[in-house]
Amino acid sequence: MSPIASTAPSASPWLSLGEASSLLGITPATLRRWADHGDVAAFVTPGGHRRFARAAIEALVPHHPTRRPLTGLGDSATRVARVYTRSSAARRSAASVGALSEVDRAEFKDRGRRLLMLLLDHLAEEKRPRSGTKLAEAVAAASEYGRRAASLGASLSETVEAFVRFRGAFTGELAAIARRRRLDTQEATALLVEADGAIDRLLVALMNGHSERPS
Repeated sequence: MSPIASTAPSASPWLSLGEASSLLGITPATLRRWADHGDVAAFVTPGGHRRFARAAIEALVPHHPTRRPLTGLGDSATRVARVYTRSSAARRSAASVGALSEVDRAEFKDRGRRLLMLLLDHLAEEKRPRSGTKLAEAVAAASEYGRRAASLGASLSETVEAFVRFRGAFTGELAAIARRRRLDTQEATALLVEADGAIDRLLVALMNGHSERPS
């Protein structure tokens, strides 16, 4: 009997949304958002499915051991926090957390600004691996944000909606920082992937904090 020759197909030069996001280690929703903003090239098939060039996605895969430090990012923290505090996203976030007084709204804007500063300080650390101190502070602050929102009568959905607005403003400003600082593609991708992971932790902490409302 003659042996059967291997017929394993070569890797396709195109990746689906799920395949590309898995290769990058991010969620499909994040990659879809990047594609919508033009940060990652993609095309849509006649059937409505996104496709990404394998070579382009593989070039984005961060190589942490060889990545140079993101020096100088911390210099942008105060400016970004000031921009966020004045932004319409910050005002909508504060306004959406229940029927708040002006004092309460100002408090939640300050809480959002503190979360932003802690996240930027965490991402600006040049030490590898990062100490995690600032992220731990941010997680604690997010948990307290959730508890405070619950104590004021805000529902979980209102609280999460406010946080989602914060997330959108934060990632937008972070992408702008990456462009201004001329980070290369791998550095910018690694930064955004790490930021998304950190924000996911904050969201979980916020939801857990909201569930701990006093009886």
